[in-house]
Amino acid sequence: MKLSGKVAVVTGAASGMGKAIAELFAEEGAKVVVSDLNVEHADQVVKGIEAKGGTAVAVAANVAVEADVQRLIDSAVEHFGTVDILVNNAGIMDNFVPAGELTDELWEKVFAVNATGPMRTTRKVLPIFTEKKKGVIVNIASAGGLFGSRAGAAYTASKHAVVGFTKNVGFQYANLGIRCNAIAPGGVNTNIAASLTAPSPFGAERASVGMAVNPRVGEPQEIAKVALFLASDDSSFVNGTTIVADAGWTAY
Repeated sequence: MKLSGKVAVVTGAASGMGKAIAELFAEEGAKVVVSDLNVEHADQVVKGIEAKGGTAVAVAANVAVEADVQRLIDSAVEHFGTVDILVNNAGIMDNFVPAGELTDELWEKVFAVNATGPMRTTRKVLPIFTEKKKGVIVNIASAGGLFGSRAGAAYTASKHAVVGFTKNVGFQYANLGIRCNAIAPGGVNTNIAASLTAPSPFGAERASVGMAVNPRVGEPQEIAKVALFLASDDSSFVNGTTIVADAGWTAY
């Protein structure tokens, strides 16, 4: 098993890509901390993992709240002794709101979850990783973090921030045995659209221009396999980069 004996923290793990990543990591031998705002759904994921012989624990956490991040990583250490792998998956959409319609409130809300959250969890695990000179961070970015109009202005900017943060951490901590990479998924069949409440007609129309060339929508399990590659020693020479997983959509 590729992650035997490892401890992995996965945020936003009650559904979608996070759930698939948590389940696959557990199958590959990791002890998994299933973190999410929705602790009831996180508990269900844990029960599913345990039913298959895996080891997991659910921890309620809002990555936009510093105290929750502190408790999340502290809980992982309390339960399993350390952290070896961090997957920053939690994220929200922004209703395709363009810059001209953007409010401070929406901008700050999206950045708090999509960009500040990964920074805080990373900041919290780095002392653990640097002490043992080993650790892996996998950030879930987006095709929207590489291109200009796959979502609204706040989401696009936040995911670009994740890509830049990934490069920075990957290079600066490389000599300490720490790797940090990102995945940029294209369209994936998850419930993130639930965070779309009242899409901007203008923004949605502009963002939809490239949708027609999308070969297909992916499944969460397909992204989980990429995350497993990045979290395991199979990717030991891969650091500070972003892997696009989109069926060729952005190659157009």
